[in-house]
Amino acid sequence: MTRLILASQSPARTKLLTDAGIRHQILVSDVDEDAVQARYGVTDPHDTALLLARAKAEAVASLPEAEGALVIGCDSVFEFAGEAHGKPYTADVARERMRRMSGSKGVLHTGHWLVDCRDTEADGGNEAGAGSGATLGHVTSAEVHFMEMSAAEIDAYIATGEPLQCAGSFTIDGYGGAFIRKVDGDPHAVVGLSISTLRGLLGQARVSITELWTTGAADPALIRAE
Repeated sequence: MTRLILASQSPARTKLLTDAGIRHQILVSDVDEDAVQARYGVTDPHDTALLLARAKAEAVASLPEAEGALVIGCDSVFEFAGEAHGKPYTADVARERMRRMSGSKGVLHTGHWLVDCRDTEADGGNEAGAGSGATLGHVTSAEVHFMEMSAAEIDAYIATGEPLQCAGSFTIDGYGGAFIRKVDGDPHAVVGLSISTLRGLLGQARVSITELWTTGAADPALIRAE
């Protein structure tokens, strides 16, 4: 059975996979993001997202528990006014950012990195179930347009605690969705993991995403219910 490991503790990412009916396990990486960025000197938001996704995936792929599995690492960076915004962590930082973002727009970059930890065969991995040896990545970006937010709304949103641990100080799948006017691009990427990008990466590793499907996807009847 093909195993997929998500190298992230993000509830939003595992919910995306679960709702899409994609069987996976969670194994959290112990990556110092600041140290990784300092080591490579990467400041471009697009490249930073990919660098950190790779660091997380490779850290988990090196663990014994990842043997025989495919590991997907993800990281999101919000680009606003030419600056890279990660998690704000504090209310003051989140408040300052949201005041600037009100009525404006930015780009959310989500890096994806896949490592194939399955055994490869001596004949080049052509046998069924053989690993590809792949280690590859892709960044999926989406432009996020924000509505005008009052000072009271910003304070109320920060009081929920939701934006403090989110890249860019917002979410689309929680309270923050009330302040997003539209998204140009893959909305899954804004949540933190593009399902279509994952499909593409798996395909390059000679794995069909349908091999990971379970019966646990979101019920279409509930989704369509009014």
